[in-house]
Amino acid sequence: MRRTAPEGHGPVRYGPPLPDQGLPVLAELRSVLAAAADRSDAEIFGVGPALLDAARGYWTRRGLPAAADRVVAAPGAPALLLALTGGLGGDVLVPRPCAAWWAPQARLLGRSVFHVATPAECGGVPDPYALLETVRRVRAEGGDPRLLLLSVADDPTATAAPPEVVHETVEAAAAEGLHIVSDETWRDTLHRPHDTVLLSPAEMLPDDVTVITDLAGPFLPQGWPAAVARFPGNEAGALLRSRVLDVLTVLGARVAEPVAAAAAYALGEPAGITGRLTAAVRLHARVAEAAHRAVTGSGAVARPPQIGRHLYVDLGPLRTALVAHGVGDAQDLEDFLSARLGMPAPGGHRFGDDLAALRVRLGTGPLLGSTDEEREESLASPAPLELPHVHSALTRLGSVFDDLRDDAQRWESPR
Repeated sequence: MRRTAPEGHGPVRYGPPLPDQGLPVLAELRSVLAAAADRSDAEIFGVGPALLDAARGYWTRRGLPAAADRVVAAPGAPALLLALTGGLGGDVLVPRPCAAWWAPQARLLGRSVFHVATPAECGGVPDPYALLETVRRVRAEGGDPRLLLLSVADDPTATAAPPEVVHETVEAAAAEGLHIVSDETWRDTLHRPHDTVLLSPAEMLPDDVTVITDLAGPFLPQGWPAAVARFPGNEAGALLRSRVLDVLTVLGARVAEPVAAAAAYALGEPAGITGRLTAAVRLHARVAEAAHRAVTGSGAVARPPQIGRHLYVDLGPLRTALVAHGVGDAQDLEDFLSARLGMPAPGGHRFGDDLAALRVRLGTGPLLGSTDEEREESLASPAPLELPHVHSALTRLGSVFDDLRDDAQRWESPR
């Protein structure tokens, strides 16, 4: 890829993190972390009892009960995925686009990664027919596909996969003998939870699916890395869990004791945690909807965001204007928009998309304010879009895209 090593755009070291909450750390979580700060004992690799018991309760409340010996914790989902990929072996299939950190984990282990097209209605889950075709082609070429990574609540596209799509894809994967890892980091950030049905693949095929959740999605700050995994309750699941624990031990990948305490508290979902999550999701949903109106009003294309703190924008219709600004690919677009917007705008190539496609992921966190006071005000306000700092940020976003629309109209060839 052009300009990656010298200028610091490397796809691994400088890959975009999960979209930030953009909010101050909840006081309850700070208190729990501080109370555990003087503990000298280290968490047992992958199996701290309090954290795992809280994870079991979290999944049980979502219809995915798990025995104590079927759950593992790690300092972030990337560590879990690295261990899972190492434990399963073989080649990896992922949707296009996908979370920025998925493919580097497999490539670090020397595994081949194959991107599969997604259906028109959502991202995160491969089209079942494209998946079957890819598996058969890879095997015909001597490959060994064993692992399918998917996400029913997707980063980067901010979409929730319809249950019928999930059902068809999971059945196709199981028929081909693939083990499925379902990244459900964003499942608790649905913008309209009463209108959107979210189906975990583990509800369909509990013997063939491992679920991972990074707690930086719903509960914790990004600087407090913690994630949990739920394994199938059969012999194969027990063996995979054992292998994952071996890898985590070799890596020294244990959750810091204070972070583990905060993670266990959050997974217990007391009223303060659930109230904050509900308020934060409502805020990000409102801002995401306004950002979506702003970018699509300029002629750019984006699916309406359904989950998370981000949206995925295709600026292909504005290519003429962008080329006039020296933007020819997703890396150029990332540099251009990041500078113009004053906020990160990682290009679609970070997520496995075509470098030539002019796509970016935009986060809503940077639109909530520049100080803790402004962000708290955004969270508490019944009309956050009317606050001066939020209104100003959205106006700037719209202005940048409107300028591109106007430039494109000026550069259009006369008919």
